[in-house]
Parts: sequence; structure tokens; C-alpha cells
Amino acid sequence: MIEIVPAIDIIGGKCVRLSKGDYGSMKVYNENPLDVARAFEDAGCTSLHLVDLDGAKSKHIVNYRTLEAIAGHTALHIDFGGGLKTDNDVRIAFESGAEKITGGSVAVTHHAMFEGWLNRYGSDAIILGADARDGKISTNGWLHDSEEQIVPFIRQYMEKGVTHVISTDINCDGMLSGPSLELYRSILAELPDLRLIASGGVSAMADVEHLHEIGVPAVIVGKAIYEGRITMRELESFNTQHLC
Repeated sequence: MIEIVPAIDIIGGKCVRLSKGDYGSMKVYNENPLDVARAFEDAGCTSLHLVDLDGAKSKHIVNYRTLEAIAGHTALHIDFGGGLKTDNDVRIAFESGAEKITGGSVAVTHHAMFEGWLNRYGSDAIILGADARDGKISTNGWLHDSEEQIVPFIRQYMEKGVTHVISTDINCDGMLSGPSLELYRSILAELPDLRLIASGGVSAMADVEHLHEIGVPAVIVGKAIYEGRITMRELESFNTQHLC
């Protein structure tokens, strides 16, 4: 069964959401991300996708104290991303409690560094971020589009040992208009051994079911929960059935 991984995006130490990665669209949902993380844990979630949006924009880790607080006061398995551009950024993330980190921009601009992380920490700890707009990989908090096509980009890193990939269709992110099923179908058709984590566009539990039907093993859900499109009761019910 597909796993729902709730997302917490951080700006200024607060839980926020953007639309299509546009920082001007920021909406604050909670002043205390730890309270949000605890609510997800109470609903039966075991994993958390935590994104340092300040870090993504600043090109270095910023909100590691928030990571530290959540890791220190919950049992959630945290995947942390945003602003991880150097070996020191990654070291701080792991020392602050991340179980996994996601590297996106650095995998485009600094291949050797990303491969070094894979070799040092192992494929279970390093997730490739493959976020795309119109089929091309975007970087630096989605502020810049590269010429890298998504499937060849993922394939080259699978050959280096990557097994987990988070992929967001940026045009869907935060829009509550449904996930990019065609994108994920095409990725899985080309790369069937990949553990693909879908992200962006989920508006209701029906979208989660559609992703499950096409074989996606995990999905990150954010705005749909914060806007009440997926209730905490639905999330808890889903997790109860999933764990059983």
C-alpha cells in the first residue's frame, strides 16, 4: 500500500506552504512546526518530509534548529531538504536528527559532491530530488530551470546507486488540482526498480488512491492536509489500515 508522508515547509521557523514554489504566495499555517509534527505522529504517520525553504533560497542550511526540535521530540523518520549545498550542510542535517537528506540542485550542479554523499552515507540515507517544470529539472528552490530531462537525470544517478527519488511536478505543487499521474507513469515505465516518492498536487484521498493504482509507493502530502481537504481523521484511518 502507498505510504503518505506529510510535509512541513519552513520559513522563518514557521510552518508555511507555497504555490508552484512561488515565495510570494507564502501562507503561514502554524507558528510551531513541532506541534504540527506531533499531530502527524499522533495520526499514525511514521515519516516526515521537512523542507528548509529559507535554506533553498539562501543556498545553505538555515532551519536546522527546527529539524533538531522535531527529531528530539518525536519518533518520526525525517527526510530533510533545502539548502544542502556543501558537505558541512549535510553534516549539520544528519547531526541535527535527519535520517535521510534530499539533494536536488547539488545533484545538477555538483555531480561529484552528490556522488560523494552517496558513497559516504549510503543509498538509504540519500534521496535524489528530481523536481521538474515541463519535463526539465528545476534547481535552487525552483527558481531556476535547467536543461536536464527528468528520466535521463534520474537514470544516471540510479547507475551510481540512487534508489529513492522524490519527484515534484512544479506546475502541480500547492495547486490542489491533482498529481501529475502521467509524469509518474512515464518515470515508472522507464525505471521500474525505482522507489518513487510523488509530490505535488494531491487534493484528496482519491488522488492518493490513484497514485497507488499506478504503482507509486509513497506520496508527500502538504497543502491538502493544511487546507482540510484531507482531514487528520482520514489520515489516521488510512495509517491504521496501512499498518495493519
